[in-house]
Amino acid sequence: MSLVATLFKYYFTLKPLKFEQIYFRLKYRFFPVRILSVSSSRALETNQWFIETPVFQPQSFIDRHKVKFLNQEAQISIPNDWNSSKQEKLWLYNLHYFDDLNGVGHEARFELQKAFVHRWINENPPVMGNGWEPYPISLRLVNWIKWYQRHRLEDEVIVSSIYAQAVALKKQLEYHILGNHLFANAKALIFVGVFFKGATGEDFLNLGLKILKEQLKEQFLDDGGHFELSPMYHSILLWDLLDLINLAQRSKHEVLLEKVLDWKVLASKALSYLVVMTHPDGEISFFNDAATGIAPSPETLFRYAEYLDLDWTAGNKSKLITLKSSSYTRAEVGAFVLFFDHAEIGPSYLPAHGHADALSIEMSLGESRILVNSGTSVYGTGRERARQRSTNAHNTVEIDGQDSSEVWGGFRVARSAKIISFEASEEDDSVCIASSHNGYARLRRGLIHSRKCRLTATYLECEDTIKGSFDEAKVLYHLHPETHIQTLATNELLIEAKGGQQLIFKCSHPYKIEESTWHPEFGVTISNQRIVITTSDSIITSRFCLR
Repeated sequence: MSLVATLFKYYFTLKPLKFEQIYFRLKYRFFPVRILSVSSSRALETNQWFIETPVFQPQSFIDRHKVKFLNQEAQISIPNDWNSSKQEKLWLYNLHYFDDLNGVGHEARFELQKAFVHRWINENPPVMGNGWEPYPISLRLVNWIKWYQRHRLEDEVIVSSIYAQAVALKKQLEYHILGNHLFANAKALIFVGVFFKGATGEDFLNLGLKILKEQLKEQFLDDGGHFELSPMYHSILLWDLLDLINLAQRSKHEVLLEKVLDWKVLASKALSYLVVMTHPDGEISFFNDAATGIAPSPETLFRYAEYLDLDWTAGNKSKLITLKSSSYTRAEVGAFVLFFDHAEIGPSYLPAHGHADALSIEMSLGESRILVNSGTSVYGTGRERARQRSTNAHNTVEIDGQDSSEVWGGFRVARSAKIISFEASEEDDSVCIASSHNGYARLRRGLIHSRKCRLTATYLECEDTIKGSFDEAKVLYHLHPETHIQTLATNELLIEAKGGQQLIFKCSHPYKIEESTWHPEFGVTISNQRIVITTSDSIITSRFCLR
């Protein structure tokens, strides 16, 4: 890449950022927290209350030294293992979250968990290593406090550590990142504020509530969706909101009880949104960064909401549902369920979890997924992360080997696709969805990709139109690993779903079958196949028809 191209990429990446993102990034880079003073004349008195939540996290503490995160086991035998250079950053973050304290079967591991808690305190001095970064602190504080209260502990060492971690969190709130990170900071401060009595608790609580008030307004859209436009992160933030409602009801803290009604209204909208974005198999659709096993499943969230006596719209008989603020549409006709992404990549100043997936689709037939976006198995800045964010890994159109949005650097985006048209209509026996984006106009002026999908009880038809000058377009359809395919004719393919349903795929142009991979969980790679139509023509029509 030339110097000019590199400068343009950085310019378009930095241009949308908020002042606070730049200011705090520079502040934390040049003036990091190196010394933590936690001396206080206040006595660290704690409140007593009991909080229980559904469990969904798998066991991660195996024995006194063995742990497992993101489908990878390792030994934590010496202090340096907490920050081992052999492990990826995300794996180390999970190590410091302490999700096991409230995970599946936690009741049987109390002594093991207590040993790990004290090991962490002894082997992770302030403010060294991954464990003292604000996001792991935030998740760990909530996990420790839930666990401490459930077991009605009285342990001054743990209480002192909770206070020290909360002080460290206050000194490095994630205004340089914003989004779900800052929300997690606020949630942790609120838990700490209710945990401690008196002025100590009030200081943390007031700060947490101040941040939360700002972030609820900013991060949850009018249709109930989370503004980073990832069903996975939507589920994480919804869990956080349900946790805060639970905390208010269980602790009976007067300040929280004054706010809980508004939180319930918002949570109900977010639950209805999740219903729309969930496949018939009960799991989320894969748009932007999305995978199962990180966030609680929709079923777990619905169960948690019932436990909290929340009301939400559990179903909708309409064949066509458009989430207007987040710009996803779900169509359901007969046994077909189609998800259509006509959203931009996410907030312009926070596209970290966005993929170049403009106008991508996913489709289920009954409870069997047929068309799947490729999912997310890694973070970081490597080649595989770049591939999974690329247009090529999604059910949409790639032009001249380029991405519809300039995703790069693991979590960065330069110029992004803008949606320039959208319409959806419902007839007696069908649904039609159409949208266009200008993401490729950066390659050649006026280059526009448009997609129209018609769904009936017997077929899905997609018509892709490319307006403008280009050399080569690829229409991509990634098939679920449990589908089986058989070539019937030059432009005709038999697709058999896991449930036994059969589809005939036909196309206006020749296609080929390529090997690919699907990533339904972090650390998981499953071989699958994809249909690739390569052409220089401007109109390509594909049809998936029930046999």
